[in-house]
Amino acid sequence: MAQAGIPITFSEILHIVNPPLSVNAENVKFGSCSMESDKYITVCETVAGVQQIAIVDMSQGNTISRQKISAEAAIMCPNSKIIALKAGQQLQIFNLDARAKLKSHAMAAPVAFWRWISPVTIALVTANSVFHWSIEGDSPPVKVFDRNAGLMEGTQIINYQVSVDGKWCLLCGISAGASPGMINGSMQLYSCEKSVSQMLQGHAGAFTLLKVPGRDEPAQVLCFEDKKPDQPAKLFIMEVGRDKTAPGGVFRVTPQTIPVAPDAPNDFPVTMNVSKKHDVVYMISKMGFLYLFDVFSGKPIYRARITTDTVFAATEHTATGGVIGITRRGQVLHVGLNEGALVPYIMSQLRDSELALQIASRLNLPGADDLYQQNFNQLLQQGDVQGAARLAAESPRGLLRTPNTIQMFQQVPAQPGQPQPVFQYFSVLLEKGKLTHLESIELAKPVLQQGRPQLLEKWITEDKLEMSEELGDLLMPADVNMALTCYQRANIPEKVINCLMQKGESDKIVAYSMSVGYRVDYTYMLQQLVRSNPQGALDFAKKLVSNESGPQLIDVNAALEIFLEARLVREGTAFLLEALKGNKKEEGFLQTRVLEINLLGGTPQVADAILGNEMFSHYDKAHIGRLCEQAGLMQRALEHYTDLVDIKRIMQQGGGQINPEFLLSYFGTISKEGSLEVLKDLLNRNLRQNLNIVVQIATKYSDPLGPENLMKLFEDFKSFEGLFYYLGAIVNNSQSSAVHKKYIEAAARMQQFKEVERVCRDSTVYDPQEVKQFLIEAKLPDPRPLIHVCDRFDFVDEMTVYLHANAMLKYIEVYVQKVSPQKTPQVVGKLLDLECPEDFIRNLLNSVGQLCPVGELVDQVERRNRLRMLHPWLEARVAQGNTEPALHNAIGKIYITLNREPLQFLQNNQFYEPAVIGAFCEKLDPHLAFEAYKSARGECDEALIKVTQENGLFKDLARYLVERQDLDLWVRVLKPEGFDESAPEAPSRRYLLDQVVQTALPETKNADEVSSTVKAFMHCDMPGELIELLERIVLQGSDFSNNKNLQNLLILTAIRANKEKVMEYINRLDNFDGPDIAKIAASEQHELYEEALTIYVKFGKKSPAGGEEQLQHHVSAVEVLVDLIRDLERAKEFAERVNAKAVWSKLAKAQLDSQLVTEAIHSYIKAKDPSDYHLVINAAEAADQYEDLVPYLKMARKDVKESVLDTQLIYALARINKLADLEELISGPNVAKIDNIGERCFDEGMFEAAKILFRNINNNAKLALCFVNLEQYREAVDAATKANSVSTWKEVCYACLRVNEIRLANICGLHIIVHPDHLEELIGHYERAGKSSELMQLMEQGLGLDNAHSGIFSDLAVLYSKYTPDKLMEHIKVFWSRMNVNKVLRACEKALLWNETVFLYKEDGQHDSAIRTMTDHSVAFKQDLFFECVQKVRNPEVQYKAISFYVLQHPLHLGHLLAVLTPHLDHARVVHLLRKNHALPLALDYMRNVQKENLSVVNEALNEMAVLEEDFEGLRSSIDDYDNFDQIQLAQKVEKHELLEFRRVAAYLYKKNQRWAQSVQLSKEDRMYKDAIDTAGQSKDGDISEELLRFFVSVQDRACFAATLFTCYDLISPDVAIELAWRNGYTDFVMPYIIQYMRHLHEKVHKLDERTAPPAPADDAAKEAEAIAASIYGAPLMMMGNETLMLQNGSGGAYNNGYGGGMPDVYQQQQQQQYGGGGQQYGGGGGGYGGGYGGY
Repeated sequence: MAQAGIPITFSEILHIVNPPLSVNAENVKFGSCSMESDKYITVCETVAGVQQIAIVDMSQGNTISRQKISAEAAIMCPNSKIIALKAGQQLQIFNLDARAKLKSHAMAAPVAFWRWISPVTIALVTANSVFHWSIEGDSPPVKVFDRNAGLMEGTQIINYQVSVDGKWCLLCGISAGASPGMINGSMQLYSCEKSVSQMLQGHAGAFTLLKVPGRDEPAQVLCFEDKKPDQPAKLFIMEVGRDKTAPGGVFRVTPQTIPVAPDAPNDFPVTMNVSKKHDVVYMISKMGFLYLFDVFSGKPIYRARITTDTVFAATEHTATGGVIGITRRGQVLHVGLNEGALVPYIMSQLRDSELALQIASRLNLPGADDLYQQNFNQLLQQGDVQGAARLAAESPRGLLRTPNTIQMFQQVPAQPGQPQPVFQYFSVLLEKGKLTHLESIELAKPVLQQGRPQLLEKWITEDKLEMSEELGDLLMPADVNMALTCYQRANIPEKVINCLMQKGESDKIVAYSMSVGYRVDYTYMLQQLVRSNPQGALDFAKKLVSNESGPQLIDVNAALEIFLEARLVREGTAFLLEALKGNKKEEGFLQTRVLEINLLGGTPQVADAILGNEMFSHYDKAHIGRLCEQAGLMQRALEHYTDLVDIKRIMQQGGGQINPEFLLSYFGTISKEGSLEVLKDLLNRNLRQNLNIVVQIATKYSDPLGPENLMKLFEDFKSFEGLFYYLGAIVNNSQSSAVHKKYIEAAARMQQFKEVERVCRDSTVYDPQEVKQFLIEAKLPDPRPLIHVCDRFDFVDEMTVYLHANAMLKYIEVYVQKVSPQKTPQVVGKLLDLECPEDFIRNLLNSVGQLCPVGELVDQVERRNRLRMLHPWLEARVAQGNTEPALHNAIGKIYITLNREPLQFLQNNQFYEPAVIGAFCEKLDPHLAFEAYKSARGECDEALIKVTQENGLFKDLARYLVERQDLDLWVRVLKPEGFDESAPEAPSRRYLLDQVVQTALPETKNADEVSSTVKAFMHCDMPGELIELLERIVLQGSDFSNNKNLQNLLILTAIRANKEKVMEYINRLDNFDGPDIAKIAASEQHELYEEALTIYVKFGKKSPAGGEEQLQHHVSAVEVLVDLIRDLERAKEFAERVNAKAVWSKLAKAQLDSQLVTEAIHSYIKAKDPSDYHLVINAAEAADQYEDLVPYLKMARKDVKESVLDTQLIYALARINKLADLEELISGPNVAKIDNIGERCFDEGMFEAAKILFRNINNNAKLALCFVNLEQYREAVDAATKANSVSTWKEVCYACLRVNEIRLANICGLHIIVHPDHLEELIGHYERAGKSSELMQLMEQGLGLDNAHSGIFSDLAVLYSKYTPDKLMEHIKVFWSRMNVNKVLRACEKALLWNETVFLYKEDGQHDSAIRTMTDHSVAFKQDLFFECVQKVRNPEVQYKAISFYVLQHPLHLGHLLAVLTPHLDHARVVHLLRKNHALPLALDYMRNVQKENLSVVNEALNEMAVLEEDFEGLRSSIDDYDNFDQIQLAQKVEKHELLEFRRVAAYLYKKNQRWAQSVQLSKEDRMYKDAIDTAGQSKDGDISEELLRFFVSVQDRACFAATLFTCYDLISPDVAIELAWRNGYTDFVMPYIIQYMRHLHEKVHKLDERTAPPAPADDAAKEAEAIAASIYGAPLMMMGNETLMLQNGSGGAYNNGYGGGMPDVYQQQQQQQYGGGGQQYGGGGGGYGGGYGGY
């Protein structure tokens, strides 16, 4: 909030304790709350016992986020969401956006202070050293220096600073002083380069980077407070790290005394920040005082107390250059410079003009304008030109950089030997920076006059001059390049383009015009460029048409015509290729055109290249095809034809010229039916010659044409050769079975048996059944194709039958030996079915040997009951070491069948399959089956269980189960699927259990087997059987009786299944886990509380006395008593018996939970346990037992130093009204939050106690409210004066107002009205109390206050508008600049005070609203004021509304208004507005003034007015000068006008728009024959000219007949002219025309003779050269002597006096009558018709 006259702005931007942020106020303190920059605030807080970090993002609208992170401190990176956390000596860095940990480190010593010194570096201060830790890389913290001894013991580090270059460090600390309330400060300045330290006496310091005048490099400056004992504090500002002998010296400021407040002698600074924007030092003290100092002089600028709380953290506010700080109450305060009031404040309050000038110049601030002007004039009067120039250059906001200053320097006489003063002035300005628009022009003029443009070029390069059109115009004659640069920077497109054209850089025009959005007439430019530079025109046209950022900049057709008119076919083609590279459909005509131009223009190779590159696809293909055929491009023609007739014709005529490769690709463009027809035609014409190309085409387009169609095509011509080659090319890639089958057939017909074998062997596509049948029927001499088919598709049986039937046993042997040995079993099976001799089969098997699959062979033979036949072969395989299970299965079956030691085989053989052999043995011998299944090691458990249970082998099964130790196997046996526990127990299950207990377990000595068996019983949920088993093992004596696990298991099983035995087992057993079992027994599931208590007591007695273990058992026992048994009496007896503090604590907590507050407090006192003081306090407060609470709190204070205890003790004393004890307590050492408890007492109405508390802490604000509630108003005002808080003043003021203490209320009110935020509330209270007069009196008193703000002036004006409007105008005229104008305006409008409203609008610059008010309320209208405001409005609509207002209200002054507004108006809209209001005659002067802009609406309006006023001269002048209007409409309007001159205007307009016939007709009707003749001559239309000639014959006007022949000589056919003259007797008048025509005809014939004549002799060389020159440059026409005889073209010349000597008198008189001419007609020249048709 900026206050008038105060050099600072001060506001509270945030309150982090208040909602919605609601940060815990206890944690807003140094250490747990940090603010490293103006972006983030971090607070480590504890809410409901949960530690978390609150992060306030001030850059995102003060949003807050909380992270549940346990840390004692956290600091945020200044410019990114990277947070550093500290917990003890552990440090971690996290990236919150990426949710990743960046680094972590465990410090060897605790960190006493830390902060970010840069976005990537953290400074860490321990008890002895200072470290820097970079977040980049993996490096640990790096030690920088050790702390000085003066900063060690008893010193608290409060700040650490590092210079910008990182070479200097400053460590700041504070410690207790010798006298009470005195705080000493110590600072250690360390040089990183020299590794030395220097101790400074002070509390705060900061580094900054300054730009020192007279030096190029910046200065590293240290600012710090120096406070020596018994001496006033001083501010030191000095440069560090610079050699004294360096150029420019060392920057150092004389130490300045800090103006410490008289009432705060022991105050000291806690934060110091240097504004980079303003170079001002902000220093905030412990007691909330703000100090401002100028860095360059060190002088104090301002001091004020901004808060009563301590600002423990502050940082620079980058947006304003100020500072923001956090107070202990959670306020985030912003302090910045009030730039508008700073300089006036220094001049008026500090009276330091020098400082005011320095700051105004450096910061470009207002407030010292008069002083600058005065000093400037004084320097000029003293002749100090250089000083005056520097003062003007450094003046703020360019105050003195005006045209008047330049003029003053120009008027100063030059001193001998020195430059002109104005040049000195400009030199200083150039050193300072950039010149303004006017300065640049004024400097350029003399420099150009001196012929030194290189200086201007240098300054333009250095950007020292401001570019403008005027400056470019000055530079243009001297240097086009400089002018171009100037125009470009000044954004003058038309002149930039002019410069580029002059330089010949037309290629840059397009890019430039597009970049600036300037519209250029490119067509005209291209026409001009074609004549001078065809290649440049081509490049330019390409750029125009290939505009990458938008549409084409030139019409392609127009550009093409320009090239073709200049006969630049090559360039036109190149242009079209560039323009049409997009290949768009709408450009099809142009694509056709470019091809047509080249095909018909003699360059078919160009068209061929274009077509070959496939650039176009939308041209007229049929037309281009015909042109290609005519040009001999048969291949291109074939590409474009689609009709089969045309295609066949091309193939017949030019087939030999067509590239075969093209034909291959061309057939891909023809339809399927057409392709087949053409191929058929090719085979019909010459099968042998065309077969190769047909095969190639068929191969390439096999899929589109269809293999079936192509195969039929070859088969129709019985060309098996073509079929073979075609199918051979596609068979490898075809997936058609027909293709493969046909190929096999064709290959067989072509006797290509190798190919047949290959396809049968490799192909996977053909139909095997069909191919097999074909091969069987074909009976090829070599059966290998059939063997491959049968082998691949499992036709082995049919193959075997075929080979056996055809006596090809040799191929059977080859097949099983070399082709497919794995199919030997299938072949053997089929041979057995065919009753082949066994000897052949055995030999066959022996030849195959171990390659034959044993399993499949055994299966084939076994199915045919011939297994014994394989016995020798199987034994041979075993002897070879074959371990296949099928082999050993077969041997095993044979051994078992033959009873050859089967048990030995089953136990010793490792390779048979137990499942197979077991199943084979089940019916032969169950015991053999059990042995087989047992050898499977668990894989055949299901079969084993089944065979043992079905055959009663329970003992074997019991032993197997115990040995296996498999829990799942036990479950499958004891609880099989479908087991019903409620059903009677099966005998087999009981038999098995008996065998387990009686046989299997007694036999084992393995503890694991016993344990697994017990686990199995537990898993199967058989507690009865398990207890029986465990009692037998544990209680009846065995090797496992003392096993702890078994004892635990016995007790736990009893807890689950037989609770009555639990107590017995607890008493009998000793080696079990007591505490763990007690927890299980006491659980909710079992509720055996007494058993648990017995265990804890038993184990407590067994534990060592006084030990930790015994104490734990006692605590557990009392927990059972109080939490489970819930017998507090037994618990109290137990506690008295054991007398342990921990037991008393547990009992006290239970008593507290049971609302036995008194008993609980006594137990806590016996336990000396203050840990639950929060609960005790809450319970005592709830029970209102403050008498009992006091002794407990006194006990707790001895061990716990918490503010809650002291605070609650104070409150309890207040509640029981022991105010003396309370006063004694707060006067001694305590950590109570007296302010909070005072607030509580105040809220609960204990005002006497609150008064004592507030007086103790000097909280005068609350003390004043206590006095108010005690009705002591005078004392309340005194306390409010000490508090000096606006909220306090408000409370006291309103209270005094309620009791009608007006004097006291006004005293308070004077302190309130200076705060704008509270003024409105004060006014409301006064108005509701009916004290408006007293309120206005109070406000008038406030006008004279030093800190009076705009709200006082504004609200007083509002009050005047309500109650005394007569005073309002005088008030606002005096104080309008200090008001909130908008607020006063609303009040004036509400009170209908329109004169005041207009005045305020005008002064506030709201000219739009001022105009609206005057137009809406005529009572406020004043013409001078209206004209003054209307020129300054921002909204153009207001100006048009003003025009309408003047038309209706003040029409006589409308012209004046329009003249004033002309530069700001849309003239077309104004004309429409005037036309709508029928006010065009009122604005004639305005429209004539703006007609120079050539607007159609203005031109039409003026033309309309000229017609209405019958001003044909004005109309003709308007038409000639301004052509932007609908000329045809105007012509149609005036062609029927009653005045001749207007009809002539119509004819003239028709002629301008090339409506020649209408113009001639209109002239003929008005007998304006001269106009008609001129129009016909300009039309270049022979029909019109001849029709006009006939018209003159019809009206018998011979003179006009002759004049028409002269004017339209080249348009009239000779036969028409001669015939009309002969038939009408006009021979004399046509004779000049005939003579001229004959001369021209003779010359043409002569030229033809010369061109066709034989070569001239050598002596005629000169004549020949002359003739050639005449034919080139033109010869003289029809010479009679040396004078010109005949006519000159009428379009270029004029009529003269007659035929050599003059016209007949009749014609001459007639012309004089018609045109008012004299002897010389139509402004002609000398004799004759004027020199012939020159050069026609």
